[in-house]
Amino acid sequence: MTDIVQKLWGFCHTLRHDGIDYGDYIEQLTYLLFLKMADERSVEVPKDCGWDKLKSLSGTELTDHYSEVLRKLREAKGLLGDIFTQATSRFANPVNLRRLIAMIDEELWSAMDVDVKGAAFEGLLEKAASEGKKGAGQYFTPRRLIQSICRVMKPDPRGKTAFKICDPACGTGGFLIGAHEWLVEGSKGVLDRSDARRIRGATYYGQELVARPRRLALMNLYLHGVEPHIYLGDTIYEPDRGERYDVVLTNPPFGTKGANQAPERDDFTIETSNKQLNFVQHVVKILKPGGRAAIVLPDNCLFEDKAGEVFEIVMQDCALHTVLRLPRGTFTPYSQGVKANVIFLQKGQPTEKVWIFDARSNVPGITKKERPLTGEHFKEFEACYGTDPNGLSKRKDLGEEGRFRAFGIKDIAARNYKLDVTWLKDESLEDSDELPEPQDLAAEAITELEAVVDDLREIIALIEKEEAVSK
Repeated sequence: MTDIVQKLWGFCHTLRHDGIDYGDYIEQLTYLLFLKMADERSVEVPKDCGWDKLKSLSGTELTDHYSEVLRKLREAKGLLGDIFTQATSRFANPVNLRRLIAMIDEELWSAMDVDVKGAAFEGLLEKAASEGKKGAGQYFTPRRLIQSICRVMKPDPRGKTAFKICDPACGTGGFLIGAHEWLVEGSKGVLDRSDARRIRGATYYGQELVARPRRLALMNLYLHGVEPHIYLGDTIYEPDRGERYDVVLTNPPFGTKGANQAPERDDFTIETSNKQLNFVQHVVKILKPGGRAAIVLPDNCLFEDKAGEVFEIVMQDCALHTVLRLPRGTFTPYSQGVKANVIFLQKGQPTEKVWIFDARSNVPGITKKERPLTGEHFKEFEACYGTDPNGLSKRKDLGEEGRFRAFGIKDIAARNYKLDVTWLKDESLEDSDELPEPQDLAAEAITELEAVVDDLREIIALIEKEEAVSK
């Protein structure tokens, strides 16, 4: 994808002279990629909207036809119309549109072993971020991590009526696609007819705050033969929709942007302005009894003051059975310095024991080129996790020298329910050759400072509330 993204990005500079900014360009690119991949996969589109006709035209005939194609698609019934809501052409110069169509036509996109539109979108946003634009990493979870989580969580809807899988912060749909690909691989693409119909239209759910990544998620799943339900809106600030799910897989957006106040949700026991901790509360709320979840969280969500309060409540309602400490640099190149974890829980039983797997200590940091994230980084974890998706497999504590250890609920309570438990001495932090890059260390410092800022916000909010009562 790197060469393709480079080529597509280079063309973006040309289009700027035509009044098309990088955001509009990415959107137009996804429309055209969708039509090309629909053609490759023989996915039905409205009459005269096919790729062959589009690539056969030129001049004003091309721009007029492209505008007409987008009109038909946005007026189509069902999911296709939802995908192309408000879709309009941004091309004034037919030469530029013709050139982009020719570039897309050069590749056989469906044959690539990646989520093509997601990867192109991700690559272009990365380019934009490197030029000083923010927000490139807020929609993406590394594919290898998604695959590992799906392997242990087994989001299997076969033979189970009303089985629903959800990502309440779905971005471009990585977790939902990963869950579906896990199913296709496990079933070798062969599903019972009644299962297939239900799985296609009533299994995959999500929510996304921003319209463009939501559109990509809808497109991606549609091209995988799935008709998802993905709502547009703010998951934690909107009232509970009342839908309940069997499996939740999610990576809530990191950082504190937009989190200056606690959401007014009566169903959240702990009031906090920390977005990720509110997502944890939301996930517990939307799980069915017996439902399971995997949630990606930055380190500060395991050790700041409100974290202990949230997890104390969570552990009364759920078996928070496993924590995976992710390798340093897992989210390279977007948030290289962010240290993160995955928590695994099942709703319905209180926590008795928390197993923690340390995949970070004495593991060289992830880099984009020299040390990319691979499936090998999670192989030992998956073996230790076991075959039971609810964490009920027989497990072995590997002791102080091992990466997998168990901590009883009394031990966790003694730590005020904070889950930043470490025991391995990280030799790499004492090796000058293995020290993280300065920018990564700075990012880690920022993460810890943000946790302090969150605590200060809570104190200020408490003071303001008491002052309001006293008046």
